[in-house]
This record gives sequence, C-alpha cells and structure tokens, in this order.
Amino acid sequence: MIGSITETVAAVRESGQPFAGRTALVTGGSRGLGREIAIAFAAAGADVAVVSRKLESCAALAGELADATGRRVNAYAAHVGDWDRLPELLDEVEESLAPVDVLVNNAGIAPLYPSLDEVSEALFDKVIAVNLKGPFRLMAAAGKRMAARGGGAMLNISSMASGRPTASDLPYAAAKAALNTLTAGFAQEYGPDVRVNTILAGPFLTDISKAWDMEAVGEMAGQWPSRRVGRPEEIAGAALYLCGPHATYTTGALLAVDGGRLAAP
Repeated sequence: MIGSITETVAAVRESGQPFAGRTALVTGGSRGLGREIAIAFAAAGADVAVVSRKLESCAALAGELADATGRRVNAYAAHVGDWDRLPELLDEVEESLAPVDVLVNNAGIAPLYPSLDEVSEALFDKVIAVNLKGPFRLMAAAGKRMAARGGGAMLNISSMASGRPTASDLPYAAAKAALNTLTAGFAQEYGPDVRVNTILAGPFLTDISKAWDMEAVGEMAGQWPSRRVGRPEEIAGAALYLCGPHATYTTGALLAVDGGRLAAP
C-alpha cells in the first residue's frame, strides 16, 4: 500500500528540485499522506520538519529520509490540539532547522462512534482540536512569520467528506468544512505574499484503510471515474504543485484529489 522512499524520491526528482533552500513543516508527517508529502518535499530539495505526537516514529522516518535525499530532516513531537505548544514548535524548527517556508496541516483524526446521539463531548472536542483548532493556530502563527519574511505557502489536507458528510463521520466532516473556510480567510489575511490552499482528499490506502470492508469499498469505487481508491504517494503531486513555483496565482483554492468521487453520482 505504501511505496518505498527510494521509489518516491526517484519519481519526484525527475521534475527537478524546486524546493531547494526551503524548509517545510508537515504535521502528521510520520505516516499516511503526511509521510508521502514529507518524502516528496525532501526529494524536491526542501529541508523537512516531520511532526507528530510520537517522536520515535518521526525520528525513524527522518533518519531514513535524510539518508535517501541528503536533506536535513528533523523530528519533532507535538500534539496539534495543544494551543500553547504550536508557537513553541515553530520556534524549535527555526532554531534547529530554519524558518518555515511551507506549512502542511495534515494531522487529522476521525474516531468511530456508535451513533450521532452517542457522540461524547470529549470525542467531539478532540476532533475539533486536531482537525480545526490546531490548523488555525499554526496558520495564524506561521502565516504571520512568513508574511514578515516576504512569503511562504500553507497547505491544508481536508477531505471530500467536507462536501459529502455522512452520519458516520459528521464531527470530522464539519471540522474539515470549517478548515476549508479557514483556507479562504487566511489566504485573504496573509496575501499576496503567503498563499493558502487546501487538498480535498478522497479515500487512500493508508493505515486507516486496514479497517475497511474492501469489497464494499471496491463496489463504491466502481462508480467513480478512477474506478479505484488512491495510493498514498498519489497525493504528492498536488502538494508540490500548490506549494511550489508553478502555483503562484493559486491561493484560497480547494483542489479535489479523490479519484473523481466528488464528481460521481
């Protein structure tokens, strides 16, 4: 399900290293889509801060990725729902790596629950903290610093659920819909020098897919233009584009990377 670092690095490097001299911070960067985005940025020439709650998993990826790319890749432990921790995180990255030029808000959670009337306040607050409050705090802090330095790019990883919510993911979908709104607001606030965009991600074969009923998913995917779910590395191209030099007139945008699911009947 997850491609090797070597394969991804080779594929990205075919298009050059447009992020040379830049520093990218990726939350939820040790696994899933965040892992692939971190690999892609390092392969494209960036130094990378890999962030998640578990330092060990970040450090394991950081070491392997640094060896594969020759870039500086550092690991940092942070819970994005911790309001006071996030400015400290930016300070740590600046001190040990460099000021952040690219911020990727990828960390997210979508815990299961029996029914909507059984969603606890603790679950609801946790979903909002990770999927919405953390990105708001990081964009507010990082965007101000980027604007003061003359530019940067911020990217949010949202979900197609923000436009097609179901009863099984409603708190998550609501948080992601609000994240889409933050994209427009922060693009306006920190433009023109700081660009802010969002990827509406569809289903990908990440760790979470291990719990899926793959037969049911396959039947559903058969109605999409792609006729399948995504491979994790297929998020990389959109991330590199939206944060890179070929998207200088793209900000406040919501880009669906979902195999056409949003367009399906």
